[in-house]
Amino acid sequence: MALAGLFLITFLVIHLVINLLLLCNDDGAAYSVAVEFMTTNPLIKIMEIFLFGGFAVHILIGLIIQIQNWLARPVRYKVEGFSHLSFFSKYMIHTGAIIFIFLCVHFFNFYFVKLGWVSPPAGVGQHDFYQMATLLFADKFYAILYVVLMIFLGFHMHHAFQSAFQTLGLNHTKYTPFIKAVGTLYAIAVPLGFAIIPLFFIFIK
Repeated sequence: MALAGLFLITFLVIHLVINLLLLCNDDGAAYSVAVEFMTTNPLIKIMEIFLFGGFAVHILIGLIIQIQNWLARPVRYKVEGFSHLSFFSKYMIHTGAIIFIFLCVHFFNFYFVKLGWVSPPAGVGQHDFYQMATLLFADKFYAILYVVLMIFLGFHMHHAFQSAFQTLGLNHTKYTPFIKAVGTLYAIAVPLGFAIIPLFFIFIK
């Protein structure tokens, strides 16, 4: 669970860097070059297998752990007392489910189009992902939904980052405060970076 989570967290940085190229004032030239590389390079295609494997492992183990927790306490306490669990850790399954729904929508709009399983928008080429992105982010409903989902992603990663290192036994009185600080910064910076993109298309583009 921890290793798959850290792998996915690392992938998000790469994905964010590519997506930020949408903000370049070059009519999508830099973004299209990056997408072309990511969709045609044989090594990237191999990494896609590990990526989807990481998603599957992370989701499956997360569900198993949550079900075990529910079975361990089938009847909730009548009075909720003080809990050492953080706010973020209590709702990991909920934020995870919301992110999963977003991933399904995201794959439908981009990845499945690339595979030819879904038709691209009218007038847009099958591999013209820049045009697809601009059309989606120009839709205020989709753009606002995207920003809201990035907030949930931040909540999810805030606990996940710190928890992964603790699960791997890498917690220490000297290093844990630093890990927590990096985790908090990451959970803010990465979702914020993604959220800037639709806001750019709504208010600036």
